[in-house]
Order: sequence, then C-alpha cells, then structure tokens
Amino acid sequence: MAMEIESLFPFNSPLVSFTLMFSAIYCFGYFVVLKKWGSARYEASSCFISLFHGLPAVILAISSLIKSQKNLFPLDFPAQNTSFHDLVLEFSMGYFIIDLLHYVIFIPKDVLFIAHHLATLYVLATCRYIVHHGAVSILGLLVLAEITSPCQNTWSLARFRRVDSPEAARYYEFLSPYFFTFYSAVRGILGPLYTLKMGAAFVSGAADGSMPKWAWISWIVVIVTAIWVSILWVLNLWIGLYKTRANLLKKVT
Repeated sequence: MAMEIESLFPFNSPLVSFTLMFSAIYCFGYFVVLKKWGSARYEASSCFISLFHGLPAVILAISSLIKSQKNLFPLDFPAQNTSFHDLVLEFSMGYFIIDLLHYVIFIPKDVLFIAHHLATLYVLATCRYIVHHGAVSILGLLVLAEITSPCQNTWSLARFRRVDSPEAARYYEFLSPYFFTFYSAVRGILGPLYTLKMGAAFVSGAADGSMPKWAWISWIVVIVTAIWVSILWVLNLWIGLYKTRANLLKKVT
C-alpha cells in the first residue's frame, strides 16, 4: 500500500482548478446575485455556492461508483481509489475549502459549522492523499450527504428572504415539512444504516492489509458525530415547526 504523502497542492492538480472555480462562483454570488440581500448576504452566499456542489457531487460520485464497482450491492468499501474517485474527492474538497474560508472570515462564531468542514476535509484529504483506499465508502456517504443539498439550500434561501418577500415566505412555509421529512429519512435512517454496514465491513477485517486502522476508525468517528449533529439539527427544526403551527392554530381558534 502506498503510504507516502503526496504534495497536497501541485499546480496541475484538479484540486487547484476546483478551488478556483468555486472561488469564482462564490464571488459571482456575493458581488452580483446577492448584492441586495442585506445582512442575509453572507449566509446566502454559502447556500449559493453549495447549489453548485451538491447535485454535481452526487452525480459524479454515483458515476464513479458505477464505473468502478462490479456490484453496487454490496459496495467494496476498502477498494483502492481510482482516478475518477480522486477527481470527485478533489471536487468536493475545492468546495469545502472555499466555504470554510467563508465561515472563518464572515461567520467565525459558527464554530460547529467550521468544525464540520474541517472534519470533512480531514476525511476527504486522508482518503485522497494518504490512504489511497476507501473512496468507495466515502463517496457513498457523499451521495447521502449531498442528495438533500438542493432542497436544503433553496429552503435556506427562502428562509433568509421570507421577511422581505411574500413569495419566499410562502415557499418557505410550503417546503418546510417536506424538506424536514426528506432530510430526516436520509440523515436519520439511510445514513446510519449505511454507516453501520460500512463499519461492520471494516471491523470484520475487510480493510486489513489495504487501509490502516487509524484511518477508518477516525472516519467512522467523524461520520457518526456528523450524523448525530444532523439528527439534532433537524429535530430542532421539527420542534420549531410544531410550535409555529401550534401558535397559528391558537390564534385562529
């Protein structure tokens, strides 16, 4: 197994190109599309750039898995990375680098989100540059993590504009229960089931001889923590929705 750490930022690396691409998208959103959004401009810029990452990442990840795996059920979790896998990992790394910089510069108090991005970059970078195996397991999780992204970002953008735009307020109210249900199913059911299957494969010794234990153990810790935070986040949203609807019902009656 190749354990040498590659140069993280060679000038000809796709990571550099993807980072510059997401930087340009961010600047376009911040300075052009969202320039009249007032105080919501900062958080909306993060949603704007995420729109250009989520669905493309899902499509790229699924395509790379179909191309590299003889069977998708079950996946060969510790398989050696292919060049296509590495490309998808670097695509996502480029996005997370720019979004992390956004939070560090404009919203430094959001420690939880910054920690999430740092942990995600740790998993992506170690898989791509150090371990050279396990991208199949990570990309499967990427699909589950980003499949909700288009819905989440449009919901978030509507939330930011609902005070100033009646249309945004109506869209926000309409989408909320559907988005919460979709997110709960993916992050609360599919995510844990996938992680359980992935963890069981690694614990059984499937990665012995190809991946160091510190790598997959640390990945599992990061993933389980992220899932729990996601579940708590959406649970808080459900509670808020219930309280809002209950208050409206009291006013009507």
